[in-house]
Amino acid sequence: MYGILNTEAPSFGNIDWVNVPVSKNLEIQNLRGKTVYIYCFQSWCPGCHRYGFPALIEFINEYKDNPDVKIIALQTTFEGFESNGIDDAKKVIEKYNLTIPVGQSGSEKKQSGLMHNYRTGGTPWTIIVDPMGIVRFNDFHIDINKAVTLVNSIRSDYKKSVSK
Repeated sequence: MYGILNTEAPSFGNIDWVNVPVSKNLEIQNLRGKTVYIYCFQSWCPGCHRYGFPALIEFINEYKDNPDVKIIALQTTFEGFESNGIDDAKKVIEKYNLTIPVGQSGSEKKQSGLMHNYRTGGTPWTIIVDPMGIVRFNDFHIDINKAVTLVNSIRSDYKKSVSK
């Protein structure tokens, strides 16, 4: 796990949202009270398609009816800019029939701010932030069972803390 584990989640940075209304301010600070699962990908990443997206779909299916869990996918471009742009993110949305928020972080003119802020090491990458805004997982691909166990534990701990 990387440098910001167990610290306050930083800003997403400059995100071009692909399927989120422009008027909606989707930023980590506005998601307090929810457990946030962030899946970082690149459209050309073989591991993203082989492992990451199947796990993401399983995770979405597990929590699709839970308003306390927010799931976001972000294309974090740091190389291959001609193959990892907004149009490529739109193709990924279509391929996987994603209804979650999907955004683009990074372009040829500026590498992904999210990668810098969260100190990610590539793709596929998963970040899990607890309802208090603390990063609880920040590493390469997470096993779906481990992710579900962690999120359920986070939710349980949070419910206990707010009921006191």
